[in-house]
Amino acid sequence: MNTLQAFLIAIIEGLTEFLPVSSTAHMVFASSYFGIQEDDFVKLFQVSIQFGAILAVVALYWKKFFDFSKFNFYIKLACAVIPALILGKLFDDKIEAVLGNPIPIAIVLILGGVILLFIDSRFQSPTIIQEEDITIKKAVTIGFWQCLAMMPGTSRSAASIIGGMQQGLTRHVAAEFSFFLAVPTMMAVTCYSVFLKTYEASQMKGYQLILKSDENIKFFLIGNVVAFVVAILAIKFFIEIIKKYGFKPWGWYRIIVGIFLVIYFSYFK
Repeated sequence: MNTLQAFLIAIIEGLTEFLPVSSTAHMVFASSYFGIQEDDFVKLFQVSIQFGAILAVVALYWKKFFDFSKFNFYIKLACAVIPALILGKLFDDKIEAVLGNPIPIAIVLILGGVILLFIDSRFQSPTIIQEEDITIKKAVTIGFWQCLAMMPGTSRSAASIIGGMQQGLTRHVAAEFSFFLAVPTMMAVTCYSVFLKTYEASQMKGYQLILKSDENIKFFLIGNVVAFVVAILAIKFFIEIIKKYGFKPWGWYRIIVGIFLVIYFSYFK
């Protein structure tokens, strides 16, 4: 991986992390297209630059995250993230194995797109119009929905937003709660990948891989800064799109991209 490739992958992460299109799928496909050799550092890089995207949410919603008078907000996020922490640890190796096979990821991308075409018509009578009305029970249920995204290609954002709408949240509230839930979820994944996980090929921890060379440190910093800036723009764009058009545009996007990728990896790769 060179500097330009690291820059482009970070742009893709920032653009897609909070959209219902699967950032993991896009990074896997982009890495393959760019000819990036998948070693332990590349695997770590694709996860660790989520930290920049996390900071984008905190920066945009800083009043929400630092309003310590509303302690219930933190309780709901803490409860909602528990399912992902437990199941993510249990299935970490199986998830990593799937990442090496792009065809199933592309198929999941298509299936998720079909679902998004019908989401708006399926949930037309929301009862929760602000985050304060989300109960802890509903938050945990959304947390379990989020776990569907452990299958690469599903999209953490799509799964948690659909879960929120199924629990009676409006599109806007479901999307924002998905952003909020991403912070502890992705923070946990990033910390585990950087500080706790031992990578099989190198037998090194994530932070050891980052500190292994000045180039790796440079890629890590570039990736997080670029992901941060691009994610801020993507979040604002996404909120405006779902307010006006709902989820159908994202459904069609997933289907078209998924079909293209199935053809590409079946016949040209």
